[in-house]
Amino acid sequence: MSKNEVRRLITEEKVRPDGRGVDQIRPLSSEVGLLPRTHGSGLFTRGQTQALSICTLGALGDVQILDGLGVEESKRFMHHYNFPQFSVGETGPMRGPGRREIGHGALGERALEPVIPSEKDFPYTVRLVSEVLESNGSTSQASICASTLAMMDAGVPIKAPVAGIAMGLVKSGEYYTVLTDIQGMEDALGDMDFKVAGT
Repeated sequence: MSKNEVRRLITEEKVRPDGRGVDQIRPLSSEVGLLPRTHGSGLFTRGQTQALSICTLGALGDVQILDGLGVEESKRFMHHYNFPQFSVGETGPMRGPGRREIGHGALGERALEPVIPSEKDFPYTVRLVSEVLESNGSTSQASICASTLAMMDAGVPIKAPVAGIAMGLVKSGEYYTVLTDIQGMEDALGDMDFKVAGT
């Protein structure tokens, strides 16, 4: 199918490439406690997108020190996101974190940080590492869902569970459609990708 035809089908006929309705979510599954030696782990799958998050708890002395021009700062909650090439069926050299890993990690951290208990209520450092195992759109949001599961598995008394999903906008002429849970093709052929996370 051509790009224009896909966009026309979505906007005028409300038909998506995989046959879902415009507000329909791909099949979901989740699992906790997969890794027995970690403090907490969570696996979240939405369609062909899958993320495994690992939660590690540390003492308050394990905070991350942030070097800056001013006063030294630290943070006791960290979320790191990894997007290995095998998740999209590619090979190549393994390098340090790129723009995608840094940005998606920060996005997940900002979504999850408000539910982290105060230092007084939970005197621990919390580090989450999200590994994307399979990717067909919305991996940053899958990492947020998996991270919530991992923290709950680790016994972190979060204020509320956080979930994330990617919404898409497709415009064709005077018509436009907002899609729930976009996949890779819709992300590539669409106009906007709205990442939404909350409690």
